[in-house]
Amino acid sequence: MSDILTTKQLFTLKKLNKGLRQSTGQAIADYNMIEEGDRIMVCLSGGKDSFTLLDILIELRSAAPINFDIIAVNLDQKQPGFPAHILPEYLQKLGVEYKIIEEDTYSIVQDKIPEGKTTCSLCSRLRRGILYRTAKELGASKIALGHHRDDMLATMMLNLFFAGKLKSMPAKLVSDNGEHVVIRPLAYCKEKEIEQYAELKRYPIIPCNLCGSQPNLQRQISKQMLNDWDEKFPGRLESMFTAMQNVVPSHLCDTDLFDFKSISKDSGIIDGGDIAFDREDIKYTAQETMSIEAQFYSQDKILEIRELS
Repeated sequence: MSDILTTKQLFTLKKLNKGLRQSTGQAIADYNMIEEGDRIMVCLSGGKDSFTLLDILIELRSAAPINFDIIAVNLDQKQPGFPAHILPEYLQKLGVEYKIIEEDTYSIVQDKIPEGKTTCSLCSRLRRGILYRTAKELGASKIALGHHRDDMLATMMLNLFFAGKLKSMPAKLVSDNGEHVVIRPLAYCKEKEIEQYAELKRYPIIPCNLCGSQPNLQRQISKQMLNDWDEKFPGRLESMFTAMQNVVPSHLCDTDLFDFKSISKDSGIIDGGDIAFDREDIKYTAQETMSIEAQFYSQDKILEIRELS
């Protein structure tokens, strides 16, 4: 494949870059993810999401009104056939500070998990522990993960279907050991846009042969369901994510979140009252924006591509 992008590809890349930068910047601002003097440890797995996260954060740092440092960290879990040279070479060319950690968690997982069972839970716990330790050693004030909007929606569906909880991935939280702040700057970004962006950027993607290749993973099934909805019902995922930001405790059933016992006729109408069975007039209009391809072809024959401000 040629390393030279066509004019159309360049146009698409710049549009995607602008959108991802805006979404990431908005998420960072909404949750106060990055502050003056922060040292951000970006967890780089070798997948499309973490490559995009590192790329966008580096760009935002150059234009940010505050100063913060970035260090990329990759955990080499010693999976058979893992191309250990790819990330160091890429990061050296990028000129970003980085650290490669070598820990044979692969053997531990293979030894502890029976054949045919999913390895994600143990692998995730081992990986988190190593990353927390590394963050402390490096003096990182924040740990940045590459989870995006679709990951958060899939997690919500998994908890709804299998854990009996209305719970998802938070955009910002305190780590399991209570010593770090974990952030997800791509929280507002769509996976399909990240995927297209990564393809055009031609990142040296390293597939995960430990988790992603396992059949019948409930997370994969949930994500496929969401993708099907997105294709058949445009706007549904946007509405679902908006709902995660507009919780009404008085119209759920969690007695720890809302004091139902103290409600009396003197309490007044709470959040609209009993409208659960009313036919709500939901006004949703799909954005009538042209696709990137349509925008490209609508331009004059001589297309001027301006640099992003």
